[in-house]
Amino acid sequence: MQKPRLTYQALTLEFHRPFRLSTGTSLTRTAFWIRLANDEGWGEGTIPPYYNIPDEEMIALWEGKAQSETPFPDSPAQIPAWIGEEGPAPARCALDLALHDRIAKKRHIPLYELLEAPKPKALATAFTISIDTPEEMARLARENAQYPVIKLKLGTQDDVARVAAVRGARPHARIYVDANAAWNPDEAIRHIKALMPYNLEMIEQPTAVDDIEGMGYVQAHSKTAIVADESVRSLADVEALAKAGVAGINLKLMKIGGLIPALKMLRRGRELGMKIMLGCMSETALGITAMANLTAYADWIDLDAPLLIKNNPFNGVKYDNEAKLHLPNRAGIGVEKIK
Repeated sequence: MQKPRLTYQALTLEFHRPFRLSTGTSLTRTAFWIRLANDEGWGEGTIPPYYNIPDEEMIALWEGKAQSETPFPDSPAQIPAWIGEEGPAPARCALDLALHDRIAKKRHIPLYELLEAPKPKALATAFTISIDTPEEMARLARENAQYPVIKLKLGTQDDVARVAAVRGARPHARIYVDANAAWNPDEAIRHIKALMPYNLEMIEQPTAVDDIEGMGYVQAHSKTAIVADESVRSLADVEALAKAGVAGINLKLMKIGGLIPALKMLRRGRELGMKIMLGCMSETALGITAMANLTAYADWIDLDAPLLIKNNPFNGVKYDNEAKLHLPNRAGIGVEKIK
């Protein structure tokens, strides 16, 4: 019997500690591992519950592509037409990664060379601390003192106390904060003014997903860079955010559909004078390693998911003692399954 041309497998990822955001608390995350026939290429599709994308919708796209008789692409330029525009972004991302991985492996080159991207920079990733008591967040910041960049999840009561406690524990750390769309514009401005003494480097997604004008209003009242995350999922969003005056965008492969959309969006963002953050969902080292191939374009990176998950199933990108990312010396995305 002929092997299926495409298979998928659900993986349950377990966090080291409960991961609490303004949208809720998670103990686990479901990731999907996509494999082309004979393991010629691997991809990943992983998305948090608050994006409201049913697994069944992602699986439907993969099932359809598994039944297709259209040959796999032999160049990156052919990938968008092969995938199409239907189906959820993380499902399209999984296919995008697997097809890029396949082509790069066949050419015996790393992914960034296939993408004609500059050699990646060894940047330090942010290390994320989710919402907890100020004392616990400060303890985690001290416990992870080797990481020079800390990202704090905010968006509930006592946000100022949380940031103050972490700054007290880590006076020299670079600190980002992320409200995950928890504030309205006026609340955001009040919070930002109260947080000014703590020397924040950037503030991520302070307002609602669809309130791009509101985010621009917040940026106009803040000297600290405002970075859109959930609000940026398409090239049109990049244009709208730049027009509103927002300083930066956080690009994540899973929410925008893969490497090809990411390259288009980051290049357009640069043309519009925006700063670029490369981020992630709580995904495996497969997705993280793929995104790490683009760090030459980044001002900030938040690619710490393998540090937060205790059963990451893949060997891929490595973190040194200063949380800087280093790619594996292998063709394609470069990940291997942990045995």
